Amino acid sequence: MDFSRDHLHQLIPNLSLEVGRYVAKALKVPSHLRMARLEARNYTEEYSHASNQIPSLLQLAKLDFDMVQLLHQRELTEISRWWKELGLVDKLGFARDRPSECFLWTMGIFPEPCYSKYRIELTKTICILLVMDDIFDTYGSLDELVLFTKAIKRWDLDAMEQLPEYMKICYMALYNTTHEIAYKIQKEHGLTVVTYLKKTWIDIFEAFLEEAKWFNNKYTPTFREYLDNGVISAGSYMAMVHATFLIGDGLSKETISMLKSHPRLFSCSGEILRLWDDLGTSERGYACSIQCLMRENNISDENEARKHIRQLIGNLWLELNGLSMTTTTLPSSIVKASLNMARTAQVIYEHGDDKSTFTVDDYVQTLLFTPSLSY
Repeated sequence: MDFSRDHLHQLIPNLSLEVGRYVAKALKVPSHLRMARLEARNYTEEYSHASNQIPSLLQLAKLDFDMVQLLHQRELTEISRWWKELGLVDKLGFARDRPSECFLWTMGIFPEPCYSKYRIELTKTICILLVMDDIFDTYGSLDELVLFTKAIKRWDLDAMEQLPEYMKICYMALYNTTHEIAYKIQKEHGLTVVTYLKKTWIDIFEAFLEEAKWFNNKYTPTFREYLDNGVISAGSYMAMVHATFLIGDGLSKETISMLKSHPRLFSCSGEILRLWDDLGTSERGYACSIQCLMRENNISDENEARKHIRQLIGNLWLELNGLSMTTTTLPSSIVKASLNMARTAQVIYEHGDDKSTFTVDDYVQTLLFTPSLSY
């Protein structure tokens, strides 16, 4: 691979401008790692400048993009209405108000138009996840967080009586939304899944609490300890388990049984997500993978550690590709969704806080509100 990459770099000056641009782009981010919906947009724009374009094909591609974009706009309207009615942002002054960003995640995981209603439901879980993350990261005291986690583990409305008022509101929002999603899955697929869905949330709260204890005790975990916990707190298992039941393709008893644990396909994709998150987030309340790696390996230069993290992401992609080819116990739609989650993580986090390049808001604007006919 290094041999091919080095020689392609050397060849670029000798290629035509058009071909050289394609090669340079592929060397920066191979097409296999790109978010499908964004790549469709970018490729259509590139094709519009191609010397050998077929005008009618280009017109059809633009019309197709705009039709799907209208579908996504309707989905986001429904999500925004639900989010406003839920009222968490109004009640909690500290909570992130990012339904559009959450929807960008599900557009990446489920780019196909046929998954419209599943995108909506999965976006709801991500919106709530961000609020819970804010409680553990920035607002709740450790004693409150312990109480909150105990209440979630009981998964009983009576359990929230001892919680502060702001936590009661969040508890109700999570409890009701999870049961509403479970009801829709029961109605469409005949599956009783509350037990599986609530377990993913219990796992997340336990992982959040572990990170809060690390911060409170000024403890720096080992890299492996951090990453194993971080995959869960990032919400990757939660998203994939919800996605599996929402789609409902080919769910055998063996497949459902697998979801009680953490399938390696999910954790591999989740590790890529967590590592990109750490690369793209400049400040966290506790040690992230970069600091853990530096401490564990006596690395003094953060840039060197970041380079090592990128190499780890590359190795994880090799493993994820292998798992996607060999996993037979999970539906192909979920295997593809796991790949898409890793792809989307790079788009969301790659540029971090660098405002000189594309931000998440720019991607939202490009994919949701800028018609393809404008170029």
